[in-house]
Amino acid sequence: MRILSLKLTPLQFKEIEENAATKGISKEKYSIEALEVYNGYTKREMLANAFAKASALGRASSMEINAEFDQLIE
Repeated sequence: MRILSLKLTPLQFKEIEENAATKGISKEKYSIEALEVYNGYTKREMLANAFAKASALGRASSMEINAEFDQLIE
């Protein structure tokens, strides 16, 4: 395992302590779970952006094909 050192504000540290105690887990485990949730959120956000970009490219291509069909029909 790798070690990550963080500098937290006193409020951030206090919230981690309180939330971890409420869940009955260590601050380390709580922090790891929080990072996993945020990493999942970031992955989904990146995928959504990639799909939007691909959709826009596909839309442009479809419009070109439709224009070609229109010319053939005429």
